[in-house]
Amino acid sequence: MEGLGELFGAFAFPLFFVVIMYFILIRPQKKRQQQHREMIEAVKVGENVTTSGGIVGKIINIKDDEVVLETGVEKTQVKIKKWAISDIEEVQKA
Repeated sequence: MEGLGELFGAFAFPLFFVVIMYFILIRPQKKRQQQHREMIEAVKVGENVTTSGGIVGKIINIKDDEVVLETGVEKTQVKIKKWAISDIEEVQKA
C-alpha cells in the first residue's frame, strides 16, 4: 500500500502542473482565437480595418477568404486574406 501512495505522489505533481499550464496558457489563447475568428466573420464592406502588417484601409469588397482594401489618398487597392485583419476600427458618427 505504501508503494501506491508514492506512485500517486509521483504523478500528482506533473498532473497538477499540466492543469495549471492549461488554465494559464492554452485556454486564454483559444479564447483569443475564437474572438478573432468571430471578428473576421462579422467584417462588412465600408469598415476601416488594420492588418497584421500595419496596413490601414477601408474594405471595398469581400469575396470568400479575401478582402480588398482601399488605402491612402490615391485610393490604392490592396487584396489581403481575411486572417490578416487584426483590428476593426469603430466608425465615428458625426
